[in-house]
Amino acid sequence: MNKSIIERPDYLADLERHRIAPDLIKIVTGVRRCGKSTLLKMYQDKLLGEGIKKEHILPIDMEDLENKPLWDGAKLHEFVLRKISKSGLNYVFLDEIQLVSDFGEVINSLRKKENINLYITGSNASLLSGKLPKILGGRYIQIHMLPLSFKEYTSAFSGTLDNNLDKLYQHYIENSSFPGALIYWESIEKNQWDKRGVQDYLSHVYDSIIMRDVMQRDDVKELPQLTRVVNFLFSNIGSETSINNMIGIINNEFKLKPNGKNLYAPMLEKYLTALLDCFVFYKAERQNISGKNLLRTNAKYYAVDAAIRYYLLGGTSEHDAGHLLENTVYLELLRRGYKVKTGKFSDKEIDFVAQKQDGSLEYYQVSQSVIDGKTLTRELEPLQMVKNNYPKFLLTRDYDRNNYNGILHLNVLAWLLDQEK
Repeated sequence: MNKSIIERPDYLADLERHRIAPDLIKIVTGVRRCGKSTLLKMYQDKLLGEGIKKEHILPIDMEDLENKPLWDGAKLHEFVLRKISKSGLNYVFLDEIQLVSDFGEVINSLRKKENINLYITGSNASLLSGKLPKILGGRYIQIHMLPLSFKEYTSAFSGTLDNNLDKLYQHYIENSSFPGALIYWESIEKNQWDKRGVQDYLSHVYDSIIMRDVMQRDDVKELPQLTRVVNFLFSNIGSETSINNMIGIINNEFKLKPNGKNLYAPMLEKYLTALLDCFVFYKAERQNISGKNLLRTNAKYYAVDAAIRYYLLGGTSEHDAGHLLENTVYLELLRRGYKVKTGKFSDKEIDFVAQKQDGSLEYYQVSQSVIDGKTLTRELEPLQMVKNNYPKFLLTRDYDRNNYNGILHLNVLAWLLDQEK
């Protein structure tokens, strides 16, 4: 296995695409430990390889304790202007900018300097909420980053398990898509993971996200209630749910525990907002396909990393495996730049309605297997009801490729590797 830094070509291409616009702030967002800092380092190395002088590249990691004095926005602004070269274009990288006071005013001021090309990262969606968009006046581009895709993940196993996609996929969902987890693959000879190491790593990642991002930054105080919400969402990945349904189930569980406190709708909505803001979960709204309007009830939630579910809840059933596969496809559609909703047509469900930037649509059904005829009929029926010419796909773990009157049945692992055209 190649334990060196895993290339993230799509994200690097996004950074390079906007390099020609130094007056645009390049903002990389994503869950903690997904690889944002490493991406900036990769890009800095790329610049150096192209001949950009080291003195024209200024990286500042705001989580480094040596830089804590720079959490004062005025001091950071002064420091950057003092450190950059007075001649030529400077590439300034500010990692985890949300730690800085008045960071909106700081980065907007730096953006206006003709000799600065500015790149920043943040681990919270609220980075781009509130007054910041108004301060920046639209002069920014957001690049949202996720942990490793299945394609990126398999590149780390070149020459080892790359001919066994099913085994690689199981590694992917059980041992984490976070890049840092790859160091716990023990060796080609042993062909196994340091399971204790993986669990300890996931514990660290989970605790840092929950304690440092969700609780501290979003002012969440009640850890037992938050934990129950997190466990509920992980155990119901890809299942329709509502606020009232979640409250009822969670409160019934608290009644069985001493000093268990009830959860109320405003509290739950606060928790959900915090978890979504910190990119622990993503919310897929439901769309009425026939009327094209959004439905206000029973959204679905998907997790940023399936292995955290294994860490928190243990093994999975065959039913759970299907939902985790759906989770993988949902995240991949996000990576490919789609806006993704779940679809409802009469009393039938379509897993994903994926909208491209040009407004065109694609429809996806996801299932572990459709070898059983009844399952195949059930999965095809909702797609057959949609009477338009947009592409329709059925993605499964089966290795048969078929075309059912325009509905393409593809192997999902090959699709994840972008091998199905």
